[in-house]
Amino acid sequence: MIKVLSSAWALLLGMMLLQVGNGMQGTLLGIRGQIEGFSTLEISLVMSGYFVGFLFGSRMAPEMIRRVGHVRVFAALASMISAVMILYPTWTDPWVWGAGRILIGFCFSGVYVTAESWLNNAASNENRGKALSLYMIVQMIGIVSAQGLMVVADPGGFVLFIIPSVLISLSFAPILLSISPVPAFDTTKPMTLRQIMKTSPLGCVGMFLLGGIFSAQFGMAAVYGAEAGLRIGQISMFVSAFYIGALIIQYPLGWLSDRMDRRLLIGVASAMMGVGAVFGMLFGSFFPMLLVSAFFVGGLSNPLYSLLIAYTNDFLQHEDMAAASGGMVFINGLGAVAGPVITGWMMGVLGPRGFFVYIAFLGFAMAIYAAYRMTQRASPSVEDTDRYALVTASSSPVAVTWAQEYAIDIAQEDAEEGKS
Repeated sequence: MIKVLSSAWALLLGMMLLQVGNGMQGTLLGIRGQIEGFSTLEISLVMSGYFVGFLFGSRMAPEMIRRVGHVRVFAALASMISAVMILYPTWTDPWVWGAGRILIGFCFSGVYVTAESWLNNAASNENRGKALSLYMIVQMIGIVSAQGLMVVADPGGFVLFIIPSVLISLSFAPILLSISPVPAFDTTKPMTLRQIMKTSPLGCVGMFLLGGIFSAQFGMAAVYGAEAGLRIGQISMFVSAFYIGALIIQYPLGWLSDRMDRRLLIGVASAMMGVGAVFGMLFGSFFPMLLVSAFFVGGLSNPLYSLLIAYTNDFLQHEDMAAASGGMVFINGLGAVAGPVITGWMMGVLGPRGFFVYIAFLGFAMAIYAAYRMTQRASPSVEDTDRYALVTASSSPVAVTWAQEYAIDIAQEDAEEGKS
């Protein structure tokens, strides 16, 4: 671990600052939108813009990097992100904010592709697993830290918009000044959605539903808190609880994934996530229970991302996994685009509890579909499946592919040890 930190600390520090800036602007816009008098539907459309941009960025960023290189793409996208952050409080209009969110989503997608390529290149075969784990931990720490910064100034002013703009600008310094060489960049042509759906219907349907759940958490949690009458500090704690739960529950769920039928684990985790959302809906007026609900919803939904990818890979040849990973990320992005809009509509009809109603519905739907798929074909034996690879929904296809390659290496090492 020390060796990983010594060789890649600049990249990891830069990625953490990126997540702090991104996490702040996601929460801040939800709160500031309420202050400016935006309707719930208007705020939800603004929030969905990020995922529209991210979806297109994940497709276009690799070609941009191949054409002009990592450094130029990095610098160009960084300047645009910083500019949009400053423009938010200057021009408080939902249409302008929506366009800004689309641009920021596009830029962050390219930034993640670039930074993750660099980090993957900096890691060696011996420390790749530790580098991947550190990267995921750093991402979570950054998002949670962002919520703590929400209480340092009035969200109705300019300061809280300046802070993420500065952090985003600073995040590129350690990355661009790192001694790590610029990596060669190449991506595998993704499998068609039809091919992936035929390979793993549960993986595809689950990733689509999970995209809606993630975008509701990332885009609408702060809006829920504002409409529920929570104070700024309470909203920060509420949003943080989703990611703290993910950080803590990710590893035990991954351990179980390598030792049992993954469809059963997907169904149970989805159902428990739905139950957690129901508790938030019924007992949300009691703040400690609201935090418990957020902890379990975030803690169970985030590992499902890695779990669904691992389950899909159980039916693929190793050489096809990288191509399928890009398609799975795209399917998740399709589900994420509609998430904030549907959540906003439900909150307009049902009030703040519509946030949890939406998450509960998708969680139970995934559990029911997992149970149905268990009746359609036999699951591969535990001995024939690859390792669970930790990855977050905010990662680009580069990190997802990197995680799968690591999982394949570990599985092959285990097989060789078993033969000996």
